[in-house]
Amino acid sequence: MNSYNESVELAELQKTANQIRANMVETSQRCHVPHLGSCLSCVDILVGLYWKVMNIDPLYPKKAENDTFILSKGHGAHALFTVLAYRGYYKKELLNDYGKTGSPFGEHPSPDCVPGVEIATGSLGHGLSFALGQALAARIQKINKKFFVLLGDGEINEGSVWEAALFAAANKLDNVVAVVDFNKWQATGRSCEVMALQPLADKWAAFGWEAVEINGHDMQEVVNALKPSVSGRPKIVIANTIKAKGVSFMEDDNNWHYRIPSPEEVILAKQELL
Repeated sequence: MNSYNESVELAELQKTANQIRANMVETSQRCHVPHLGSCLSCVDILVGLYWKVMNIDPLYPKKAENDTFILSKGHGAHALFTVLAYRGYYKKELLNDYGKTGSPFGEHPSPDCVPGVEIATGSLGHGLSFALGQALAARIQKINKKFFVLLGDGEINEGSVWEAALFAAANKLDNVVAVVDFNKWQATGRSCEVMALQPLADKWAAFGWEAVEINGHDMQEVVNALKPSVSGRPKIVIANTIKAKGVSFMEDDNNWHYRIPSPEEVILAKQELL
């Protein structure tokens, strides 16, 4: 009975993820929000985190003992903003102001623009270092909380990411879980052709991290993998994803890094997602 209930709950989470995707596609068209492909690929990861893994209180997001999430791939802001709304950090109706003058929502997040957003991450390669500093401070202050960071596969071209990886291992920051949204694309081409990323999990393991590789669209795998390390080491989850996941005519097409859907394409996408 327990396993059956869990499977039903995970199915509901997948339904929520697809509702979020449909909202994002519609908002992208209405408000001309780019980076749709990069946002659609990480939705399952965010839903698994915010509904099943992180210790959070949406009504009191500044509580010291809340787990912290850092969106290091800042161009995925649209996904984070929408997930926060669906999780109860603020009313979904606020998303209707996306792109309007005075709206808190931008192409990249800014500090405290809405509840649940910690820092500005428009410049790639900084989020992991920020989270590690907070994680070390929490350990010194004896605050029992976890720190979760979402990185893009193109983002890990940045040398600062690998400096941070060395620092985390040296300090045995097992209160940190980082996730790579490994959708195999970056702005200018295939991420593994731009830089020699593979074998990606082995590289992180060589830097002293507990490394696991998963299907980033299997909610059961996502939830299981995102649980913090018990090895005394920081943990990295290589989540194999598909850019623009959930919409067949967008999937694995890097044009959707910047393209805005037409009204007709929104209708077709929603028919697939809902």
